[in-house]
Amino acid sequence: MNIYWDSFKTFFKIGLFTIGGGYAMIPLIEEEVVNKHKWIAKEEMLDLIAIAQSCPGVFAINLSVFIGYKLRKVRGALVTAMGTALPSFLIILAIAVFFQQFSDNKVIAAVFRGIRPAVVALIAVPTFNLARRARLNRYTLWIPIVSALAIWWLGVSPIWIIIIAGLGGYLYGVYGADKSHVADGPDKKGRTAL
Repeated sequence: MNIYWDSFKTFFKIGLFTIGGGYAMIPLIEEEVVNKHKWIAKEEMLDLIAIAQSCPGVFAINLSVFIGYKLRKVRGALVTAMGTALPSFLIILAIAVFFQQFSDNKVIAAVFRGIRPAVVALIAVPTFNLARRARLNRYTLWIPIVSALAIWWLGVSPIWIIIIAGLGGYLYGVYGADKSHVADGPDKKGRTAL
């Protein structure tokens, strides 16, 4: 099948059935892109999520652009971005046209009240899965906790958290990591450390 059409359909479906924003899309994207189509490796998906979150713009679009670019460079990025954005655009357009007709409808209000708890779960599950895959342990668990408290309690801008975390990761990678015991990947000659 044509990779452009296949990737457009995949991301259109993801955009159409995601309620709750970009983080709620993560399980759907992972199921389609990693498990079903095998376009991206599971480990690479975690890196793409981190990069997409760090870039300005809509998280879901950023992530789809990176995946599309990996598949078919610029054309692939355009196709996946359009697939992700088009459902939201069409739904918002329909709501704008017909909003006055159902804005006071009790059934619609009840449906949205019912959706809210599900959205919280859709965001919580990928957050816990990301934490597990990031291999948080007792030495690193303080980083997301302190970051969340700094944003929520002290009002620190998330931009500063991202900059500080990126700088800290770079410094740790250059100066702090024990290079002789890299457990997750092959060395320059393709051998994996034990």
